[in-house]
Amino acid sequence: MEGGQGMQAEQSRQQLVEMVRKYHREVQQDSAFVPGVTEIWPSGAVLDEDDRVALVEAALDMRIAAGPSSRRFESRFAHKLKRRKAHLTNSGSSANLLALSALTSPVLEDQRLRPGDEVITVAAGFPTTVNPILQNGLVPVFVDVELGTYNTTAERVAAAIGPRTRAIMLAHTLGNPYPAGEIARLADDHELFFVEDNCDAVGSLCDGRLTGTFGDLSTVSFYPAHHLTMGEGGCVLTSNLALARIVESMRDWGRDCWCEPGENNKCLKRFSYQMGTLPEGYDHKYIFSHVGYNLKATDLQAALGLTQLARLDEFCDVRRRNWRRLRAGLDGTPGLILPEATPNTDPSWFGFVITVDPQARFTRGELVAHLEERRIGTRLLFAGNLTRHPAYHDQPHRVAGDLANSDIITDHSFWVGVYPALTEEMLDYVIASVQEFVAGRG
Repeated sequence: MEGGQGMQAEQSRQQLVEMVRKYHREVQQDSAFVPGVTEIWPSGAVLDEDDRVALVEAALDMRIAAGPSSRRFESRFAHKLKRRKAHLTNSGSSANLLALSALTSPVLEDQRLRPGDEVITVAAGFPTTVNPILQNGLVPVFVDVELGTYNTTAERVAAAIGPRTRAIMLAHTLGNPYPAGEIARLADDHELFFVEDNCDAVGSLCDGRLTGTFGDLSTVSFYPAHHLTMGEGGCVLTSNLALARIVESMRDWGRDCWCEPGENNKCLKRFSYQMGTLPEGYDHKYIFSHVGYNLKATDLQAALGLTQLARLDEFCDVRRRNWRRLRAGLDGTPGLILPEATPNTDPSWFGFVITVDPQARFTRGELVAHLEERRIGTRLLFAGNLTRHPAYHDQPHRVAGDLANSDIITDHSFWVGVYPALTEEMLDYVIASVQEFVAGRG
């Protein structure tokens, strides 16, 4: 009887899966691009029928918490990014929080970051690279970036190092790597921790090596705008097993136990521990060695991540191709500063940055308004100069050097999309729209 029911259930499942595939094809009919009518988004997820099926199958299995898909994704993603360990989180922002918080762990003893220690970062970035510094009672040291690459330099980072500097935490801007090898050597020479925010740059290469492999820890986001998506989600990666264990503990409530949810006594001594001032034999599942969080992702997210991961190389190739098309089409356009790859890199681009020359006969606002009127989506280069935002006015920080280029970015820069759903026809329309505007301003 049970065998018959199981066979019937499996047949029903396969019928549902085929219906899902049929449904996807029906609702995903390609529609013609209509210039000025069809929205050209700056970013977005690219989802196919395998993605839809993966989500439905995970739902049919009622995998509503982290489980086998999460573990499978962590293993495959770590292998793909050439790291020993990957830990899924509920967002890229949480991944950044975990990565930096791990460096404050008592397990690191004298190496741990302590309140008041300094962490070098850039002012022209996204808040979630900086917020974990402040949330851990540390002090961000802001450095400027270069126009064109929109990244800082090893020279700027070196000049910012002071007696209380203990770490560097930088994001690869819009997929364009900063000189990660130089900065990693700088960190090593000065005994600093190095965290790579790789959220915008999965698949990018620096000196022939994947970004995210230079730091003690690196982070990734799976928000729909990024190279891969789980809807929400993120990841912390490292090849340092001691740091990986700290990340796992802090992600999972701060507990000392390493059993997966639903597992018991994996270490075979669950009731044999004595830690802190707890009584001998206190249940290891409820011993906490860190002040942690619950920042885990779910198996539904991981199931989507697995199908997305199979297309990562394809997505990266299209992003590069789209960026090159925009760069060639806009080359030589008066009044615009166009983006450049950092030397010795091969970026997997997140977006295409345009800076309106401060001496141009038009403003960023005017150009952006022209593009938006034509249904071409634009975004500013994140926060511009973070120190000018109200959230950071009364927060402890130090500025090393000046932030002149960060101010130019605040006033004059924006970006448009290169993500894989954009067609050549759409990109050519973006190019023509920019050129038409500039030509009209003489």
